[in-house]
Amino acid sequence: QVQLVESGGGLVQPGGSLKLSCTASRTIFNVYAVGWYRQAPGKERDLVARITIAGRTTYADSVKGRFTISRDNAKNTVYLQMNSLKPEDTAVYYCKWAVLTGPGSPYDYWGQGTQVTVSS
Repeated sequence: QVQLVESGGGLVQPGGSLKLSCTASRTIFNVYAVGWYRQAPGKERDLVARITIAGRTTYADSVKGRFTISRDNAKNTVYLQMNSLKPEDTAVYYCKWAVLTGPGSPYDYWGQGTQVTVSS
């Protein structure tokens, strides 16, 4: 079995920073993208940031210029550096490994989620 373990969430004031980490219990093969999603109570789970195996990045408009996604393949870890945090960033953040298991057969691994709360 493969598990994705997240850490780094917490309570911060507006304008503060946090760095989230997501580490796989073992190397996952055939990964074509890793990313971060977030979900606030009563809302849909939305894409925050994504990076492909080729290094292409995608960010939600609401976080561009403030958040940065990165990865360390040797550590099986993906990071999300969050700066200039706003109250509307409050949500549970989930990491995802997107895997191609065969022709036209994708599979997603998800982390357990970590709470980020931005408040005075």
